[in-house]
Amino acid sequence: MRDLLDFKRHVPRWVILGIDLAISIFSMIFAYFLRFNFDFTNQSFSGLWLAILFALSIRATLFYLTKSYAGIIRYTSTKDTVRIIIIMLVSNTLYVVVNSVSYLFSGKYVMPFSVVLIDFFISIFLMTTFRLAVKSMYLEINNLFKPERNIIILGINQNAITAKRVLMRDLEIKYNVLAFIDPNNFDAKKKLDGVMVHNSDEIEKIIEKNLITDFLIADKNIGAIQKKEIFDLCLNNDIKIFTVPDVSEWINGELSYNQIRKINIEDLLERPPIQLDEKQIQKDILGKVVLVTGAAGSIGQEIVIQLTKFFPKKIVIFDQAESPLYDLELEMREKYKFYDFEIVIGDITNKVRVNKVFEVFHPDIVFHAAAYKHVPMMENNPSEAILTNVIGTRTIADKSIEFGVKKFVMISTDKAVNPTNVMGASKRIAEIYTQTVSARSNTKFITTRFGNVLGSNGSVIPRFKQQIESGGPVTVTHPDVTRYFMTIPEACQLVLQAGSLGNGGEVFIFDMGKSVKIVDLAQKMIKLYDLKLGVDINLKFTGLRPGEKLYEELLNDKENTLPTVHEKIMTAKVRQYKHEEIIPEIEKLIEILSNHDNFEIVAQMKKIVPEFLSKNSVYESLDA
Repeated sequence: MRDLLDFKRHVPRWVILGIDLAISIFSMIFAYFLRFNFDFTNQSFSGLWLAILFALSIRATLFYLTKSYAGIIRYTSTKDTVRIIIIMLVSNTLYVVVNSVSYLFSGKYVMPFSVVLIDFFISIFLMTTFRLAVKSMYLEINNLFKPERNIIILGINQNAITAKRVLMRDLEIKYNVLAFIDPNNFDAKKKLDGVMVHNSDEIEKIIEKNLITDFLIADKNIGAIQKKEIFDLCLNNDIKIFTVPDVSEWINGELSYNQIRKINIEDLLERPPIQLDEKQIQKDILGKVVLVTGAAGSIGQEIVIQLTKFFPKKIVIFDQAESPLYDLELEMREKYKFYDFEIVIGDITNKVRVNKVFEVFHPDIVFHAAAYKHVPMMENNPSEAILTNVIGTRTIADKSIEFGVKKFVMISTDKAVNPTNVMGASKRIAEIYTQTVSARSNTKFITTRFGNVLGSNGSVIPRFKQQIESGGPVTVTHPDVTRYFMTIPEACQLVLQAGSLGNGGEVFIFDMGKSVKIVDLAQKMIKLYDLKLGVDINLKFTGLRPGEKLYEELLNDKENTLPTVHEKIMTAKVRQYKHEEIIPEIEKLIEILSNHDNFEIVAQMKKIVPEFLSKNSVYESLDA
């Protein structure tokens, strides 16, 4: 049987041509029989062989010119049927023309006109049926050798039906769609495309009764809580989870099997979509020159992309990373069709370069995302943390005041709250500086704090992916360590929203949802790769890194929050500093930087930020 399948993969073109010509002969003979009521004695049959010879010469010529026999029959589609109809229409039109010319000069027809008409329909029917029969036979034989997988589809919309039909056509795997799931529980016990529809509360029962291998999410409108429950159920039962892309991403309006993708960890941590006040954001951004520092980073890039929706006059994209800036430039032009931007390569600690940027572009709004963010790296290099996170922020802030920037939105971190490391403390000092100068300038300085963002540079998820793909082990610092997570687009949308809400001096914090245990995250990622923990890959605990703490916080113990008009954004009531007291201390920190004495630098940081208590660090001795 497999030999037969392999033969059909390589059927020579001349065989198909021969079958098409044989069909043409049969069609002509049968058309004569129908025309003369199967009366074999009729004299009109005397011209049959001439008609066959004449028809074959025309058909063979057209088949050769159009290469109708060159298509792969097992992939026959409506386009092939249309091509056959056109060929038959042309050939039989030529029959009519030659018939008329023959009658004009000899008074005889080559064939009756009724035969021409009958032959037209018979030829189309037989050639199309032949191709469809071969295609059907190929699929049936192929199904005998395909591995079987039982799948459930979540959704009863057009996407679900389309996805089901795409799966059924897959040439490598035989999918048995056992159930459609109605997420709204309205249409249970009905049939959709021949498959029974079930309520969402029946999923577990279906899994228990059947050997389910796959679960496809075809409805994008299900709630985050329901989606998480389904994810957990599938992962606990070793069921692969797939999703269908949005219709806008389908190729030429059609879904292909290759577009049905496995879910990733970002899907597992997905939260309900954020409702933005886009009118308010557009009012803030429309027609303005916007400077984004750190624009080559994951947060900076996303802010730039989000800004394109609100029609700024110009976006000044500022960073020192050459290659990522080039990639962003191409993406802006080719993917987003946005051209009102300027790429500027430079360092935020270079006062001359920063001054030139402000002098040339005169930005109205600044989104300050440039910073060093890697905790262990900054723990070992506190002078660089101060240089970029404090001096760089001061340089951008001072120039914003000098050139009359209307708003300065600083991207901070949850690690600035009760900092236990140099990085978090340096960001807290940057917050203090911008808050302090805000009270003495017309520029509105606004700070936004949030936790880890999924997939950002240096985050844990790309690290886990790399470890899993290289065979492990997957390393987690501590079994109890937890972190807050937010997607990059979600974080940047809230940054824009907070920027439009701020009046100066505020520290906005975002609703980060529930904290996630990193060890649980690692285990789920291992399952998503179809690997078994302890069998295919190991999990290793390495101990907390210098400056790392078990739990992240979004507020200082002495702080509380006030609600804003946006449910996901809160205002932190933070400690206020007197300009004449705190600025000299920051200046002193900057002065001692030239000594590159790590302990002296960190000691001064602890003086500025008294709640800075080092953890797992050589600087713990300073706290004693």
